[in-house]
Amino acid sequence: MTTDTPARLLQLLSLLQTPREWPGGELADRLGVSRRTVRRDVDRLRELGYPVQATMGADGGYRLVAGKAMPPLVLDDEEAVAIAVGLRAGAGHALEGVDEASVRALAKLEQVLPARLRHRVSTLQAATTPLTSGDGATIAPETLTVMASTVAGGERLRFAYRAKDGSESRRLTEPYRLVSTGRRWYLVAYDLDREDWRTFRVDRVSEPFATGARFTPRELPTGSAAEFLRQSIHRRQETYAFEVRFAAPVESVAARVPGWLGTPEADGADGCVLHGTSGDPVEWLAVRLAMTGYEFTVRSPTELVDSVRALGARLSRAAG
Repeated sequence: MTTDTPARLLQLLSLLQTPREWPGGELADRLGVSRRTVRRDVDRLRELGYPVQATMGADGGYRLVAGKAMPPLVLDDEEAVAIAVGLRAGAGHALEGVDEASVRALAKLEQVLPARLRHRVSTLQAATTPLTSGDGATIAPETLTVMASTVAGGERLRFAYRAKDGSESRRLTEPYRLVSTGRRWYLVAYDLDREDWRTFRVDRVSEPFATGARFTPRELPTGSAAEFLRQSIHRRQETYAFEVRFAAPVESVAARVPGWLGTPEADGADGCVLHGTSGDPVEWLAVRLAMTGYEFTVRSPTELVDSVRALGARLSRAAG
């Protein structure tokens, strides 16, 4: 019997998070208390925001249902390890659809993981190989979680940085946001030594260190970290404009095309046009467009037209 009320509530919550209905008598037996105590504990959980649904009957049951808000979850060891491994695998590779929110979740989870579970997570991840697209840089999850923690906590971040030309430096920054482009992770931050906003490729960062010094976030010039990153990349790279027409509804194409490539616009009842700019090789863009799975026609530039034509011919030869 669990006499400590907080411990009993956590145990009850853990049981209710199993997707099934628990008869009141079974819960009472599991917890070693009376059914009346179970009813009181359920009321306490409801007061804390957990939507516990009760059913009537000779042996009324209880189950946790979806509510208006997301209450805290209680995870057992295996569940915590599984979630941490999954988040690490996604965070280490800048996969589309895995954004800063997943990194923040990983940072919160690893902050409270006991050492024994943290070791299990690291061991399991080291023994597995994720299947990725191969065109994104691999990043240590610890690097992302340290950065995410400083962003969320408004804490200055110090790290070593290797520039494109191989030169190395130490940076002291006020981190603003982590941004995933679908291929790479970037940190948007205010560089205190250079007294200006900067973007940093996270795969070139090493030895990240949370200094513990708090700061008041500054106002970003563009108002959006994603827009600031886009402008920064375009300033550093030789970019080109492109125009592509898809023979598919605009909503369908928008769901398959990364936002950083551009936003498709409706073009007739059965198609849409994508206007965008890119600093990536035209060969990579040709493959990325083909990955949408929709018929498309490249209108410009001619280099992209030639690349798509060459890709189609190569795939046709590969098919025999």
